[in-house]
Amino acid sequence: MENTLTENHILFFDKLLKEGCSISAEDLFKYSHDETEDISILPNVVLKPKTTEEVSSILSYCNTHEIPVTPSGARTGLSGGAIPLHAGVAMSMEKFNKILEIDEKNHQITTEPGVITQVLQDTVKAKGLFYPPDPASKGSCFIGGNVSENSGGPKAVKYGVTNEYVLNLEVVLPTGEIIWTGANVLKNATGYNLTQLITGSEGTLAVITKIVLKLIPHPTHDLLMLVPFFNAEEACKAVAEIFRQGITPSGLEFMERDALIWTKDFIGDDAIHIGENHAAHLLIEVDGFNPGLLMDDCSKIMSVLERFETDEILFAESQAQKDTLWKLRRSAGEAVKANSIYKEEDTVVPRYELPTLLSHIKRIGNEYGFKSVCYGHAGDGNLHVNIIKGDLSDEKWNNELPIAIRALFKEVVKLGGTISGEHGIGLVQKPYMDIAFSNKSIDLMKGIKSVFDPNGILNPGKIF
Repeated sequence: MENTLTENHILFFDKLLKEGCSISAEDLFKYSHDETEDISILPNVVLKPKTTEEVSSILSYCNTHEIPVTPSGARTGLSGGAIPLHAGVAMSMEKFNKILEIDEKNHQITTEPGVITQVLQDTVKAKGLFYPPDPASKGSCFIGGNVSENSGGPKAVKYGVTNEYVLNLEVVLPTGEIIWTGANVLKNATGYNLTQLITGSEGTLAVITKIVLKLIPHPTHDLLMLVPFFNAEEACKAVAEIFRQGITPSGLEFMERDALIWTKDFIGDDAIHIGENHAAHLLIEVDGFNPGLLMDDCSKIMSVLERFETDEILFAESQAQKDTLWKLRRSAGEAVKANSIYKEEDTVVPRYELPTLLSHIKRIGNEYGFKSVCYGHAGDGNLHVNIIKGDLSDEKWNNELPIAIRALFKEVVKLGGTISGEHGIGLVQKPYMDIAFSNKSIDLMKGIKSVFDPNGILNPGKIF
């Protein structure tokens, strides 16, 4: 592949897109990174198409000339998926920013990929409809990036992740052809499921230009509680016990002590008291349409919590208090990043194994001398492990830490889990794919990649 673009290449793109082609130093840096650690690799050019036909022309040209193309959304990812590893073209989808249709009769929405997720959610909520997947960056991330990464979020415990809402996609293949992957129907047993294959493929198989999503009625009521625990592993044990009572919360989040303290300091909010002996907190939400039934669910949850040593439980009494609690949880990632150089691992195990996973994390941390701050979607068994550099030497950070991460991932897989629950593999997790998959499984995935992308131009160097 050509890592350096010629003047003729730039002239072609400039003629095609006019204002949508940039080689300014400011733009090259802006599109050189996402939110993954401190990695930055400059593309040769930034392209901002605004039509499917322009995307097709770009990909057809790049395929012919074997120029690498890295699709770029809002660049909020945490696995390096939007980093242009081989330079070439960074293709931003930010001009694809329109909601095209809301079909209220069939509870569907057709959208372009550059629409901010929260904007989409708020738009359909005004019509009494609900799009549940809600990653922490929902106020800035693009819906196209959510589809590419199969994003989750706190609501996934009850409502599922992105792929459960994607009905159909218009995509441009790396060779330039434009196709629809499925149909705008709830059931589809017609051939291989290309829609689900593209969803979660991290921009390596095709560029998404239109998305058809399923919607559901928006819940009218919710209740929220914050539960302090004196022991973090006990908090993890309580998670599975809540589900064993037949309750499915709409959110069940875990936050270690340091995660909550750092986040409070980061957002400057002292409204929530954290006791000196509080080791971890669970944030538990139930939602629905019948307030009486929600109160019954809370009573059942309380009966479970009585079996564990907890401090005074806080029930959110107003929408403002609910918003504060959710802001604390959603800001945790930013708070950790502001506190120290760090690496975030996106582990996931069956929820009953959460206490064992937490125990392995702390044991391996002690063995290799690193501190970790953990939080995540406990109801899904999805724990974000933030490894803090602190005063670790560069030698330990660069050479010993990958060994520790490999040891952790091996324990995760032994517990029946895997190495990424929602952040994807991208650039930073690809050295560990052999832990999760056999050589044959990886070869099959590579074979699929080569069918879609015979010249390997689209988001090269990711996943494998």
